Amino acid sequence: MGGFGISSTEDLLLVQDICLVQQTCDWAYVAFADESVADFFDDQIDAGRHPAEFARIWLHTHPGDCPEPSAVDEETFASVFGSTDWSVMFILARGGASYARLRLNGGLSLDVKLRVEVDYSAEFPASDLVTWEAEYHQHVQQQVAVPRPRKGRKRGDIPMELLPDDDTDWLFGIPDTAERDDEFSLFT
Repeated sequence: MGGFGISSTEDLLLVQDICLVQQTCDWAYVAFADESVADFFDDQIDAGRHPAEFARIWLHTHPGDCPEPSAVDEETFASVFGSTDWSVMFILARGGASYARLRLNGGLSLDVKLRVEVDYSAEFPASDLVTWEAEYHQHVQQQVAVPRPRKGRKRGDIPMELLPDDDTDWLFGIPDTAERDDEFSLFT
């Protein structure tokens, strides 16, 4: 799953909230609904925020223990955030490990890996687990069939530790009850 970080006006790298948009995802794929992203942007502008406060930090999860960006993550980051003056890609892996990188775009492009920490000294909207879980279930739709890999991909291209070991929704521990097509294969 993925979403956008809402930054403090005083410190744009301080994420004070996480907002989800309508999306379809499975253990290794996520697609944001374009209309939902547009509505999110409109709502943020109506709330008086500037794009630098809500449209620069892309947060998403990885199903395994590795938070390092995949080739698809890198392609998405470059194509979606490449025209902004700055952006951050944040990844939270299943085991709790995280990755964050700041990209500065302009005359001189620069990537800087960021240290991640959670400041528990102040309350923040995302610390309300009941509300956060409701937002998650409202916006995140599990995809029944995994899209076929790009041409030429073979089983060995995905490390086994990244494959899910069960159908449990690892964020909230809820079993996946979606029907699955037993004939469908991720690998061709």
